[in-house]
Amino acid sequence: MLKAILATLALAPLLLAQDKPADDFGAPGCGDPNAKFEVKTEKAKHPAQAEAGKALVFFIEDDSDFEMNPRPTTMMGLDGAWVGATHGTSYFYASVDPGAHHVCANWQKARLLLNVQKTAALHFTAEAGGAYYFEARNMWWRDHGGTGRLTLSPLDSDQGRLLTDTMSFSISHQKN
Repeated sequence: MLKAILATLALAPLLLAQDKPADDFGAPGCGDPNAKFEVKTEKAKHPAQAEAGKALVFFIEDDSDFEMNPRPTTMMGLDGAWVGATHGTSYFYASVDPGAHHVCANWQKARLLLNVQKTAALHFTAEAGGAYYFEARNMWWRDHGGTGRLTLSPLDSDQGRLLTDTMSFSISHQKN
């Protein structure tokens, strides 16, 4: 009897691992893998100002190298929770407390695509009053056998402001 219990305990991690989704949601900044967002964009300017004692984080989506339609909706996460999403070349921002943070970008559930890296992540340290810009770049190349990739990179604040001044503002709502 004791051997059967020990064997079950030894196999439990393997059995539980089978229930984990096959997506790349292991990054610390990502939220719930089943989340979905509705996104709309508007050209109107949205002046951003940090709350007292906080920093602003700008999430920018660049689809200029995405050679396929429809373009992906990209969910943006911060410290394990989705804070919004973008669709097409657009941006939004969120306030954060000073300190270390984990950021994640992930393509919202889309049709099954092979040869694709759909998740990217990084970390940064925010200072009160600071502005931090991150670019999620969606790439898809038809000529290379249909391969795709999502990258996430920090941007210089001057480049970030230049891009957000020319892009649409993304307004997203998580679906229930």
